[in-house]
Amino acid sequence: MSRFRGFAVIYFMEREREFALVSRLRAGDVTAFDDVFDAFNYRLLNFLTRMAKNRSVAEDLLEETWLRLVSRGEDLNADTRLGPWLFTVARNLYFSHCRNRAREQSYTADLTLLWPGGLPQSPLDMASLSEFEQRLEAALALLPPKYREVLLLVGVEGLRPLEAALVCGISPESLRQRLSRARQLISRLLAGQDAYRETVRGKVSL
Repeated sequence: MSRFRGFAVIYFMEREREFALVSRLRAGDVTAFDDVFDAFNYRLLNFLTRMAKNRSVAEDLLEETWLRLVSRGEDLNADTRLGPWLFTVARNLYFSHCRNRAREQSYTADLTLLWPGGLPQSPLDMASLSEFEQRLEAALALLPPKYREVLLLVGVEGLRPLEAALVCGISPESLRQRLSRARQLISRLLAGQDAYRETVRGKVSL
């Protein structure tokens, strides 16, 4: 799904800087938390919002994610990769929320236009979303969570497949298979949207 690549955020942090931040967190340096927060807060909120499809829930899960870092920062391994660690915590909190609240079966299609920064606030904001972006978000929202998360982690957040596999708790081979399946499913959903649109246009033109 090559068009999906246009939404990717390249995951990159200089390894030396990352080592330094982890070292400062392990030492209890409060300012290190601020630096990590600035680097990852927006991305984590975007990931959780698109997984939960509920901004309020996403914000609650995001707060808990940061609380986990605060409480466990001094216990991090010296070679911890901050991105995979944080996305793993956020993902696990999301699925724990789903289990506790039994929310997965209640997802609805009326919250499918979530986009980085939250829902558009005005008709002008709505118009700024391209037609394809709206269709892609609608299709993405219909995917089962295990497929949606791999597309978000690899296709949007730019994590390497090995890192995404660690976040999801699966083997790299399973990640590749799940990612391939996710791309097939979303392609079918987009194709189905096209077929439906053509049918509607045909009826309108009669």
